[in-house]
Amino acid sequence: MVDTTPLTQAVDHFADRLRAAPQSRLQRSAAAEALALARELSRRAQLVEEPGGEPREMPDAGMFAAADQILVAAHDLAVVVRTEDEVAEAVRLVEEARQRAGV
Repeated sequence: MVDTTPLTQAVDHFADRLRAAPQSRLQRSAAAEALALARELSRRAQLVEEPGGEPREMPDAGMFAAADQILVAAHDLAVVVRTEDEVAEAVRLVEEARQRAGV
């Protein structure tokens, strides 16, 4: 079994920062970055679960749902990752998105 703790910790940190961010920050870039990350993590999880299938795009549930969306997508991915490298790649994506979001 692969240790997904680093992914969980990175996503929890990003989600906490999003929840604490002012609405103006969410409107400028943070929510959009979080949604893009959630969509990418979800896409990756779906490709593992259904190889050859067409991934469904996570809908935009609004800027105040962005933190929850990354948590759900990361949890789905954490359930299906098979290697430490996949976990490390997901953590890298989370950290890059967090930095771009400015939170």
